[in-house]
Amino acid sequence: MKIAILQQDIIWGDIQANCEAAAKAIDARPGNNLYILPEMFSTGFATQPKGIADADGYTLNWMKQKAREKHAAICGSVAIEDHVRYYNRLYFVKPDGSVQYYDKHHLFTYGGEHYQFTAGKDRVIVNYEGYRILLAVCYDLRFPVWSRNNQDYDLAIYVASWPAKRQLAWDTLLRARAIENQCYLVGVNRVGDDPVLHYSGGSVILDPNGEILAACESEKEQVAVAEIDIKKLEEFRKKFPVLDDIDNFILK
Repeated sequence: MKIAILQQDIIWGDIQANCEAAAKAIDARPGNNLYILPEMFSTGFATQPKGIADADGYTLNWMKQKAREKHAAICGSVAIEDHVRYYNRLYFVKPDGSVQYYDKHHLFTYGGEHYQFTAGKDRVIVNYEGYRILLAVCYDLRFPVWSRNNQDYDLAIYVASWPAKRQLAWDTLLRARAIENQCYLVGVNRVGDDPVLHYSGGSVILDPNGEILAACESEKEQVAVAEIDIKKLEEFRKKFPVLDDIDNFILK
């Protein structure tokens, strides 16, 4: 499966402009099976979503249209208003227009996200192109129990608006999650500035050893592409069966 990661500079609060920019980036790198965008890619990371969050489904409709057009899945997080509640919702839109989504479970309390957004309760795994894919958003990366691979996924996706001043944590934790869970891993972060913070990117595709398969340059809007191989993953797990020795626990 060929994966393209889009490291974007997001225009604050301008849904249409951000979708148009994402469309141009996708059009410039055709032929991939999956395109992944950052957290809240159509608005920027908004802890005060009133007046900014997508209330009419514009972003999701754009994702569906683009998925059909490119015969590829589109994945990205959107700030949405749904029945008077706000969610940081990671959509996974397949080429046939079907949609699965994950609502961010670990809201970023340090930044006040929990005051306006509703936390998701369910862990979500999507099946696509022969892969079982775990969906996760930004702050989820800091919580390994939530991401524990119970031999139920092959690829983990983390989309983020992760600030430059904590870049070392982003880089380190992505590798840790890939290695400890014996999975392919994608981390897609934004670049540029919002009204509060600066973002330097660090978007990568990693193999189960934490080795970089593809990466975007720091501080640049860029698309990077890598191909992953389920057969190689299965052979690696069979040869070095770490997941057979995991500790059992119940997540409450």
